[in-house]
Amino acid sequence: MNSIEDVIDFLCEHRLMLTTAESCTAGMVTSLLADVPGCGSVLDTGFVVYTEHAKNHCLDVNLQTIKTFGLTSEEVAREMAVGALKRSQSNFSVAITGTAESNDELNGVVCFAYALGDDTNKILSETIKFDGERNHVRYLAAMHAIRSIPEYYQRFLSGDGDCIE
Repeated sequence: MNSIEDVIDFLCEHRLMLTTAESCTAGMVTSLLADVPGCGSVLDTGFVVYTEHAKNHCLDVNLQTIKTFGLTSEEVAREMAVGALKRSQSNFSVAITGTAESNDELNGVVCFAYALGDDTNKILSETIKFDGERNHVRYLAAMHAIRSIPEYYQRFLSGDGDCIE
């Protein structure tokens, strides 16, 4: 599945309602989805939570998790994905946090989490390092998040994932 339209069709076909929790992509996933007519049938909410305070206040990301693992971590992405599910009418979420631009080893490192909140209640995450300038990294991360939705949903259906507590 390469196109955003295909992913929206997939979400429709599987009766999935999506919420996003975005940090370094700053709403780009939601914006790209919103470019497609009919996206309202599968897109419920988009949270842009750039700061520690926003992640904590809007999505209940534990400040101790941020302190222990850092903002660019799968642990933070997972808490963002679960928080987004809890604060929406969605049954599927994708969360993104990372560093689109820095002068250290975190440059281009982006963490993703995907959560299914129906009877399955599962979560999976991954970390990817993208190359390029800031906005290119953000775009690549947003497109990766969108294109990976069908794969992660299928993984949940096949029993992959950790239980959401």
